Amino acid sequence: MTDIHSIKLALSARARSLGAVAVGVSSAQTDSAVQARLRAAIARGDLATWRYEEHHAQSLSDPTQLLSGAQSVFCLALPYGHPAPRAPRGAGLVSSYVWGHDYHRVMRGVLDALLAEIAGAAPLARAIAVCDTKPLAERAFAARAGLGWVGKHTNLIVPGVGSYVFLGEIVTDLALEPDQPRKTHCGSCQRCIVACPTGALRGDYTMDATRCIADLTQRRDAIPRELRPLIGSWIWGCDLCQNACPPVARAKPQGLAAFAPGPTPYPDLLELLASSSAELQRRYAQSAMVWRGASVLRRNAAVALGNERDRASVPGLARALVHDGSALVRAHVAWALGRIASPAALDALRAAWQREPNADVRTEIEEAIGDISGLPCVQAIMEDEG
Repeated sequence: MTDIHSIKLALSARARSLGAVAVGVSSAQTDSAVQARLRAAIARGDLATWRYEEHHAQSLSDPTQLLSGAQSVFCLALPYGHPAPRAPRGAGLVSSYVWGHDYHRVMRGVLDALLAEIAGAAPLARAIAVCDTKPLAERAFAARAGLGWVGKHTNLIVPGVGSYVFLGEIVTDLALEPDQPRKTHCGSCQRCIVACPTGALRGDYTMDATRCIADLTQRRDAIPRELRPLIGSWIWGCDLCQNACPPVARAKPQGLAAFAPGPTPYPDLLELLASSSAELQRRYAQSAMVWRGASVLRRNAAVALGNERDRASVPGLARALVHDGSALVRAHVAWALGRIASPAALDALRAAWQREPNADVRTEIEEAIGDISGLPCVQAIMEDEG
């Protein structure tokens, strides 16, 4: 006869031995409140970048759609918080969650060990691992399992650790005893809302993800022009709201060694912009930073260079405007040159406009020239030639 209580204790002990700072169990029953919040977020368009639709509210909140007959969700949190190195001048800012090894692989190793624990104790039990790769409202189930509470920045806050944690789950048909959720909340604190440059956080524990810098740096299409200046030097992700959070500020960094930053976690922007896709794929093969494609990183580098407005970057941007094989990158390079607005930047834009074959890029060049000269693009070029 299977001793369910002993299995839960063994899973908890094993998870903690592998680095988990919080563990707990939630029922696999659909949470109607979570489903309603997801439906509202989808209806508002908060998750439009990721193309969530109405049916995703059901799948994300119902673990039985991942495993028929599921009764429990075993949740765990791995810490990744490390002291932040100082970013050198001309470097792009990178969120701390991608400083080290790809968290999917690290978490998968922990979850596989837990699956083996279940298989040894209950051979007939069924269980699957989840870590940001299957449809599950991970933060909601982690909160239900008592690991922490979801803050106004919409991240899970683990007491004493903060929100710098990766979440993983084991969905199983074992009827593990559920833990009680915590009653903690953010009270009247507004620091994360104030810290967000794009106004993505509403203050009611919801977020318009389409305005979040972390979301903007991962989308595969053009970043809206009105939001580009607000991204600053971030080229992947953003830590501003979490760094402003008092529980994070009070927590002692205790990230696992696998997530520690390397010697140069912040890449040089001009070097990044000039790197080929193959080079970037090799450079970040162990990271979670290249999964959206190398052209996305070069696009983000262009935006960051535009926000730095350093005239010394104009030659590198001018080369990319001519030679980069991605129209997406060239379009954002044109915008960056328009932000710098030096005579050399204007010359580079005028020259590129004459030979650019892509209509979207030509439009970006025209708008950049107009931003600099205050004249329509064609008029500005004609006056220059005259």
